[in-house]
Amino acid sequence: MTVQDHDITAATDTANLPQPIQPLLKHATYKAHTTDFIVNELLPLEFTGEGEHLWLHIQKSGMNTAYLAKLLSEWADIPLRDVGFSGLKDRHALTTQWFSLRIPKKQLPDSEFAPVDIGANESITILEQQWHNKKLNRGTHRANQFTITLRDIQFADLEVTASEQDLSAKQSDKSAVEQHLANISTTGVPNYFGPQRFGRSGNNIREALSLFARPVPEARPPSNKGKRKRVPREQNTMELSAARSLIFNEILAARVRDGSWNNGLAGEVFNLDGSGSIFASDEIDDTLRARLESGDIHPTAVLWGTGNEKVSGKAAAMETDIIAHSALLTQLATGLEQRDIKAQRRALRLPIEALSWEWQDTEGGQILILNFTLTTGSFATSVLASLVQELHT
Repeated sequence: MTVQDHDITAATDTANLPQPIQPLLKHATYKAHTTDFIVNELLPLEFTGEGEHLWLHIQKSGMNTAYLAKLLSEWADIPLRDVGFSGLKDRHALTTQWFSLRIPKKQLPDSEFAPVDIGANESITILEQQWHNKKLNRGTHRANQFTITLRDIQFADLEVTASEQDLSAKQSDKSAVEQHLANISTTGVPNYFGPQRFGRSGNNIREALSLFARPVPEARPPSNKGKRKRVPREQNTMELSAARSLIFNEILAARVRDGSWNNGLAGEVFNLDGSGSIFASDEIDDTLRARLESGDIHPTAVLWGTGNEKVSGKAAAMETDIIAHSALLTQLATGLEQRDIKAQRRALRLPIEALSWEWQDTEGGQILILNFTLTTGSFATSVLASLVQELHT
């Protein structure tokens, strides 16, 4: 089997991913304005007030995280590696996040941080600064709080069964949406990777295939200090991450279709909610079912790589079968294995914290404003996809 270019485009179109129920909004627009997508990084931390790391709490818009880190390194006259941040934040949004700068001997620049080489639609505001004895590392923040405004809303014409017609007739479009939001605040939504993981039209997957077509880097010869051979660290993190994410999304999609995404299968590996802890179970008993229903644990799927032995039984068979029946996924899985990328597990279910909403009536139509919090590494678009069939920017 060969992989065609249109196969990649279709596979990475996250709008095609199945949902447990038909989304109640036919169409909506988000990111029409910068303030329509607000992200606040939640980083509970007690600062020491001493040390050589200056932590800056910054609000920005129109600018990506990496570029702001570069501007900060130039202002402080320090290597880029001495600028720390926890997560990447969307350029087309109003975001707040922390950065840390290693300032030897606390010798700050003479001038305040006020870059002049930024565009008309870019803004940077320092909200707070603290001294701390440690650098801010990737993945440190616990969660992100979102405020998302949906405009140009069109409600879906839903197909309902005869038994549902009476109930459906009694509910307004708004109340049906509100009931759905109340439901997912309890049940969660499928934990898909968002479209930004794959690049425009799936270009990150194309780059991954190009990477995997090249020879695997050879192990370095042993040094005088030790006998172990060291394999050079893989630098193509974007491509590797995209490859694993696409495999995960396809497995999750299959689990949504068969209804097992939030229930579990024989041989399942479960994730303890709010932690990185996992455990396997050969069978699903009443105790596990109760923990699943309460949200204490979540089923998982593989982030593909070597050493995927924890999963077994039906859960393992489903993962391998999905990859075996797709030329694209087979190439990606093989490439990851050849580079000795270690397998990990990711929860299939995404819990939503503190979900609330507000309707506004405007001359342009109804607006829905959503507020919610998601754990690090998850995507707000997964929440929106459960609600909106066609989401546009």
